[in-house]
Amino acid sequence: MAEKELPARPDEIRDLPVIPSDAVLFPHMIVPFVLTEPGLVKAVEEALSQDRMVAVVAVKDPKAERKELFQFGTLALILRASRVELDRVRIVVQGLSRIQVLSFVENEPFLMARVQLLAETFSPDREAEALAVNIRQMFGRVLELSPHLPGELRSLVENLEDPGMLADLSVAHLNVPHNEKQALLETLDVKARLHKAVRLVAEQLEVLELGQKIQAEVRDRMEKAQKEYYLREQLKVIRKELGEAEGLEAEVEELEEKLEKKALPEMVRKEAEKELKKLSRTHPASAEYTVIRNYLDWILELPWLESTEEHLDISEAERILDEDHYDLEKVKKRILEYLAVRKLNPEMKGPILCFLGPPGVGKTSLGRSIARALGRKFWRISLGGVRDEAEIRGHRRTYVGAMPGRIIQALRRVGVNNPVLMLDEIDKIGADFRGDPAAALLEVLDPEQNREFSDHYLELPFDLSRVIFIATANVIDTIPAPLRDRMEVIEIPGYTEEDKLHIARKYLIPRQLKAHGLKRGQVRFTEAALRRIISHYTREAGVRQLEREIGAVCRAVARKVAEGESSGEHVTVKNLEEYLGPPKYLPEVPERVKVPGVAIGLAWTPVGGEILFVEAARMKGTRKLILTGQLGEVMRESAEAAFTYVRSHVEELGIDEEVLERSDFHIHVPSGAIPKDGPSAGITILTALVSLLTGRTVRPEVAMTGEITLRGLVLPVGGIKEKVLAARRFGLKEVILPRRNEKDLTEVPEEVRKSLKFHLVSRVEEVFPIVFKDWKRKA
Repeated sequence: MAEKELPARPDEIRDLPVIPSDAVLFPHMIVPFVLTEPGLVKAVEEALSQDRMVAVVAVKDPKAERKELFQFGTLALILRASRVELDRVRIVVQGLSRIQVLSFVENEPFLMARVQLLAETFSPDREAEALAVNIRQMFGRVLELSPHLPGELRSLVENLEDPGMLADLSVAHLNVPHNEKQALLETLDVKARLHKAVRLVAEQLEVLELGQKIQAEVRDRMEKAQKEYYLREQLKVIRKELGEAEGLEAEVEELEEKLEKKALPEMVRKEAEKELKKLSRTHPASAEYTVIRNYLDWILELPWLESTEEHLDISEAERILDEDHYDLEKVKKRILEYLAVRKLNPEMKGPILCFLGPPGVGKTSLGRSIARALGRKFWRISLGGVRDEAEIRGHRRTYVGAMPGRIIQALRRVGVNNPVLMLDEIDKIGADFRGDPAAALLEVLDPEQNREFSDHYLELPFDLSRVIFIATANVIDTIPAPLRDRMEVIEIPGYTEEDKLHIARKYLIPRQLKAHGLKRGQVRFTEAALRRIISHYTREAGVRQLEREIGAVCRAVARKVAEGESSGEHVTVKNLEEYLGPPKYLPEVPERVKVPGVAIGLAWTPVGGEILFVEAARMKGTRKLILTGQLGEVMRESAEAAFTYVRSHVEELGIDEEVLERSDFHIHVPSGAIPKDGPSAGITILTALVSLLTGRTVRPEVAMTGEITLRGLVLPVGGIKEKVLAARRFGLKEVILPRRNEKDLTEVPEEVRKSLKFHLVSRVEEVFPIVFKDWKRKA
């Protein structure tokens, strides 16, 4: 390690490119770096074009995401530089001098720092000589106990006369904390540096000597364990001759008996016999023994060939589905079609159904009903928040605590190879550094591949083709496209008020009475009271909150009955607030649209349809458009398109162009904490702007949905059924829809269609006479 002459004098200040380093570089040391970050590659190119000098500064915490550098580093000379790949550079640098970073002068395209070269201080005396001798002796012993360190270091340390360089060299090759090496680099007084080096070398030597002592003890124990193994083997033979087999032999014999009785595929049987032989030769105290034993237990407990006998009675299946669920005719029809095909072709591969709909509409309970109709066992696997691929495919057996994935665990619990497995919340699977569980599900949910599904723990093919997989999801967009392609998506929309009324009477009230220990006649709800609960205490697509409110009434009645105050209660509209408190939701539409500049839109959400109030306001300005309410990019584009349409049709709309030119406009969609996006708010935003600029108020009974173009066309949108149900739920009377969405009205229940008036429009000019009472189009 020949020392280069310093290219500059101590205390000189200069600007240099910075190379952050995970390790501390000392002066006189030669170290290689491989740089991949574009900024560092540019920093090297800059240094090579100048005087080949860089500042190497250590990172305080190499594991942290945000790299924070120390204030002291090393001036280094680039000895060699070569490009390994297009975006990777390999350099070899030699430390020259200690430096202090005064400030960082540039961040882009690479880090440039203003540094000051630092000079060492040293007064030679006998103490310094003694410290140097001590370091040489201890470091020589460290080299003897550390075979990974090069032997050439011994002669280098013994012949090194510079005490500062001796301290740096010895500590640089020690396995000591990052901060200790940095502290030594920052010590400019050579004698103080020698003191620190002596302490660090002594501590390292103590650790190495203790490690050598431990290794010697382990070696002695291993020799003793080997001797005991031979004695135990002799003892086994003696016991076997005496007919006293016990312990391992008895356990192996028990497993052999189970293996003979268990029905297994030929490949699985061969693997089990192979592992059993290995178990018989393994010591019970070893870790491998437990791994093999657990593996054999899994093989023997899995239902490789056991299955449930099906009872395919289509009429009985239809009765069970009708008994468990109200309405859902489309879903029931698809299930009965599957059962009919299954009856005609028993070898048919299991379907992969995905029930898509808002919470509380009965997706999970539908899976239970399907299993009951088929006479199969049912198991639910919750996938919400799963981020580890091993949750699906299992862990390798080499890991401590390894287990099969959730699919294999579920089959072990149900005990048959043809259950109904419910994959709940499949749209909420995550992915991180541990893999992508959604990708692992591709093989599970592919009828062409899952006949030989291989779990990482088992490493044996398991036939999943007889399993009926049913997934549930609230949103289809978050399911990866390849996974979505393997499933047949069946949409379950929200319920109407009539549906909820029937569900409450037939299912919810009896279930809550039973849950609260009440008899059938002790709580009686009037129809008006139930409708009041549905309209004023819940706003949901499903019936989950409705069941909670009914449960709250039952709890209050149960307390009165338990205390002897009442033998039963009759719940009516008059006494409903006594049980549930004041209404949570009151009609707000007429109040909100009393002033110009407010329009009512319809929106789709993962939990069902909702209405949106779009508000517009005007102030003095220069035609600037302000958008608030956590609007997504698509909704912002709709607002800009609506604003452009208004500006380009001022005469037809009867708007004062001078007012338009001298004003700023603010469009706001309340509930700002909730992100909103989608293309269906175009005509709603346009209506709010026209209402504001013409001074007309929007009719409070009208809601609308549809996207617009700059030419005034109204384009079709999705989620029509959910949006129409939301309009009905909020008491609106009329709905404006794009004409091309007329076909979607067939999905809306007939009683809802009869209760609403629908306006189908193709252009925005058709919207204004509907929403404004006194609208007259200007020529």
